[in-house]
Amino acid sequence: MSPFRSSTGLPENLAGFLCYLVPFAGGAIMLALEKRSRYVMFHALQSIILFGLLIVGHVVAGFVPLIGVLAAMLLQLTGAVFWVLLMLTALQGRFYKVPYIGDIAEDQMRRL
Repeated sequence: MSPFRSSTGLPENLAGFLCYLVPFAGGAIMLALEKRSRYVMFHALQSIILFGLLIVGHVVAGFVPLIGVLAAMLLQLTGAVFWVLLMLTALQGRFYKVPYIGDIAEDQMRRL
């Protein structure tokens, strides 16, 4: 990715990385601050959607006896893997679309 700076004044890849650094909240903050970089807006939306769904899944799993504990552990492992993967790809300046969620993020980005 070129050293293009987002409207936050940061290089795009660093701003994309910050979307994932603090799951969900980082994406919300960067989405509120970013005005022109499609790259940063995509990563912010993908962070909000992915980690928001993982949070909801964790809450729901807490209400399910026995299987809920296993589901919560699986969700935690999934979240950790995506967290590292998405931070690394954003730092490299690459678009990595999480299946289904990336498509939703792209669709929402067109509406902004």
